[in-house]
Amino acid sequence: MLFNSYPFLFLFLPITAIVYFLLLRFRWIVAAKTWLAIASLFFYGYWNIKYVPLILASIVFNYLMGRWLAAWSDRSVRQRRTVLIAGLTVDVLLLGYYKYANFFLQTLGDLDGHHYSLLQIVLPLGISFFTFTQIAFLVDAYKGKAKEFNFISYTLFVTFFPHLIAGPILHHSEMMPQFDRLRNKIWNWPNAARGIFLLCVGLFKKVVIADTFAIHANYGFDKATAFTDSWIAALSYTFQLYFDFSGYTDMAIGIALLFNIRLPQNFNSPYKALSITDFWRRWHMTLSRFLRDYIYIPLGGNRRGFAIANRNLIITFLIGGLWHGAGWTFILWGALHGVGQAIQRVWTRRGHPLPKWLAWLVTFLFINITWVFFRADDWKQAFRLIKGMVGMNGIGLGLLGDYVAPILLIVVFLPFVLIFKNSSEQEARLKPNWKVALGCAVMFVVSLLYLNRISTFLYFNF
Repeated sequence: MLFNSYPFLFLFLPITAIVYFLLLRFRWIVAAKTWLAIASLFFYGYWNIKYVPLILASIVFNYLMGRWLAAWSDRSVRQRRTVLIAGLTVDVLLLGYYKYANFFLQTLGDLDGHHYSLLQIVLPLGISFFTFTQIAFLVDAYKGKAKEFNFISYTLFVTFFPHLIAGPILHHSEMMPQFDRLRNKIWNWPNAARGIFLLCVGLFKKVVIADTFAIHANYGFDKATAFTDSWIAALSYTFQLYFDFSGYTDMAIGIALLFNIRLPQNFNSPYKALSITDFWRRWHMTLSRFLRDYIYIPLGGNRRGFAIANRNLIITFLIGGLWHGAGWTFILWGALHGVGQAIQRVWTRRGHPLPKWLAWLVTFLFINITWVFFRADDWKQAFRLIKGMVGMNGIGLGLLGDYVAPILLIVVFLPFVLIFKNSSEQEARLKPNWKVALGCAVMFVVSLLYLNRISTFLYFNF
């Protein structure tokens, strides 16, 4: 689907870019933006056309609410807050219906013993991302930080196809100036070179590396019981998720650069983190920004004392866990990250810093263990893996030959995760030459050879 339908992407991308730059060449800016918005909606509708009216309805509603807030800039705080709450309520209810209705019915049935018929709902692709993007817009409009009176511009802001499906979560102020400004050079060769580089790197990460780790992760989560195979399964998923999400991020930023648009950085070597807080500064950075600006700070942030700040932190990550998925395992995952950061804050306040190597090890082990709940299909599977990882089911060295391939993969790619510069750092200092071109060509060709086994990007599920 979409980025996984690579033949469609490789055909859609050049056609969209050629028409877009032809329109810009004649300084038909409105036409160019209109074309890019329509193309983005077509891109979204390629997955399932029946959800195009849904995203359009969401766009129209939030655009009108944003205009209302702008028009009422001289009204009382109470009146403007009423408009904001109405807009946020509709957005949250829309997201809640599609993403959490069946989870609510299942939970209610577990509590009262009644069997409720589940709704036949297919989760619209990217609904969490385009909803959060528009929630941020409404809050910024309420604060006077964003105004948008052009419907085409707003539609493009929400639907711009590189970010639409799995982020980054955008702020209006960081995107609209890029869409609106005229460029002396319509086609920007340095940006194109960087975009192609990131696109090839991201494609290689996804279809070659992440999907290879997925084989061992899926097998382990289904079958692993002992210490060795449980850790191999957990580490395989840890690396799968890293290369899957960073691969998507590279592709999104790379494709946007082909249109001379710079998306915000969303991934910065998170497994190099020396604390859980540091991890969240590096992992899904725009989501962390959203949780901080629109949940943690409105709850009071750290303005009401140390204990209240820790409470707000835990609540924020409970919501973050629920955002990732409609299930108790996701809620526990979010709670663990919230509690983990609260404990870290207490430890730091007492002035007992750990050596860097130990801080990294504790953080990395914590992330690995919590990823088990993030990945597990249910409690039974999660606790089977956890029991295996702590050695409650034996060491499990009977079939060492089965472990060679995943262990080798982990050893080979560990330096890429922990030592080498990441793709965004490489892109920042990229100097296009024949060696870079050859490397991109090799990654692209090798990726094509693996297209027969592709799987959905993991963040498409959220």
